[in-house]
Amino acid sequence: MFNYIPIATALFCAFFFVELYQHWRKHPQSLHILWWTVGIFFYGAGTITESIHALIGYYPLNFRLWYILGAIMGAAPLAQGTVYLLLKRRTAHVLSAVLLAVMMIASVSVMLSPLKSISETNGRLGGKLLEWTFIRGITPFLNIYAFIFLVGGAIYSAIQYYKTVIDKTKFWGNVLIAIGGLLPGIGGAASKFGHIQVLYVTEFIGICLIHAGYQKMKESNAPSIHANQQ
Repeated sequence: MFNYIPIATALFCAFFFVELYQHWRKHPQSLHILWWTVGIFFYGAGTITESIHALIGYYPLNFRLWYILGAIMGAAPLAQGTVYLLLKRRTAHVLSAVLLAVMMIASVSVMLSPLKSISETNGRLGGKLLEWTFIRGITPFLNIYAFIFLVGGAIYSAIQYYKTVIDKTKFWGNVLIAIGGLLPGIGGAASKFGHIQVLYVTEFIGICLIHAGYQKMKESNAPSIHANQQ
């Protein structure tokens, strides 16, 4: 049963992606929505590669795509959306350029790196399969970046809304986004100890909570506290 959870996650991401894309089309100047749209696309695509591995087995190309979509592009684009909300647009543009360069270099490296035998990792997917070990030094940078801005940014915004706005809808929206962004990281840590089912569950619950938080943010008519968006 657990092997089918990534399929459900991918389907939910497809629904969420369409919703975000339509939102961005109505407000093309909102670059944070564009980045969230891209982030949800990669989030869902990554769970598809998980489904393929769980149901069919190990294939080198699928592993490479899994690593790129999950470890490299899984959360950073979502975090970049928050960057555009919290920082000045010029600063956000600079960070976007750096982030894109890092993700591109890491992705190309994953595609070109020789792979070890899957037997060396007891059949588990992970960075240890990559012969080019420097790649595994890039992913922590991306994960920390995602944690700081996706989870940390949502916590910071939640605190600000709680202190300054009577309507607490956006406060709860940011709380949901923070928890939703944190859960896949917890699942990823559990998967390193062989509990891959925990990752599947936390990914699904995480994206559901992020969507719920997004809905809360849309519902609220509270004035924005992000004065640096322009």
